Amino acid sequence: MSQDLEIEFKQATVDNLQAFSKILKKDISTVLEEALEQYFEKEQQKLTDKSHHDESAMTNLDYDEFWDDMDID
Repeated sequence: MSQDLEIEFKQATVDNLQAFSKILKKDISTVLEEALEQYFEKEQQKLTDKSHHDESAMTNLDYDEFWDDMDID
């Protein structure tokens, strides 16, 4: 699946892409694809961690604090 996208980069980014492409002996598309894969994995992990943190933030009490002074009869 190929789609045309219009993407603009700062000149420094273009220079780095060209340099790393030569150093790694990979075409620029491969360098971008690998970089984006790493970015997506990192952001997915952040979202997962945030979701987990938000769920656990429902209470900041530990078990004993939560049940302290509760009369269950």
